[in-house]
Amino acid sequence: MSTSYRIAEAAALLGVSDDTVRRWIDAERLPVRREGGPAVIDGADLARVATQLRDAPAPGATPSSARNRLTGIVTRVVRDTVMAQVELQAGPFRLVSLMSREAADELGLEPGVRAVATVKATQVSLDVP
Repeated sequence: MSTSYRIAEAAALLGVSDDTVRRWIDAERLPVRREGGPAVIDGADLARVATQLRDAPAPGATPSSARNRLTGIVTRVVRDTVMAQVELQAGPFRLVSLMSREAADELGLEPGVRAVATVKATQVSLDVP
């Protein structure tokens, strides 16, 4: 089963304007199908382009509804093939976050690194300042 997206839907998923998607179509960066109706983009092609755009946003640049942010120092990182357990000491508070190993690697989380724990309900997210 193939998933396809209209230009506006593709733009929203990629975080760009409709005009940007149209320019990419014109430049043949993004293939499009026109079969008697509006132009559609195959989901696999859209996913390929999305992976080319995945530069990480600057820390703190993405909106969050979480209010509790605790700055601390990473005291321990345990990695396996898929997941990582990261311990953070923020003043008197010890926080533990479970995340993908890829995320821990991309953030450069190692003992001694300053990090920010964002706490919402039972989830603890780590970010670097």
